[in-house]
Amino acid sequence: MVDSDLDLARFTPVNDLWPQLVERLGLERSQRAVQQALDLQAMHGTEATLPLLLVETCGLALVNADLLRHQTGLVGAGERLVLLLSRRDLAVQLLQSA
Repeated sequence: MVDSDLDLARFTPVNDLWPQLVERLGLERSQRAVQQALDLQAMHGTEATLPLLLVETCGLALVNADLLRHQTGLVGAGERLVLLLSRRDLAVQLLQSA
């Protein structure tokens, strides 16, 4: 499902969501969560979507890459990209998975 109601303009781009996730879940579980986000993109996404991983709950969604660019200035173009999002901190981070 694509979350078109998400107002990404309220969120600040940061570089510390991945370390926070790893600290909370551990490296293996964090990597598994990112892989599940990439799997969601592979199964239900398009070239116009990007997988989103909620840091607090590890919930998954798909967001429109153009919406991300217009509302945050982040360019979600490329392979194996996951958008980490913290609703609590109103923060986002683009993560490129290896």
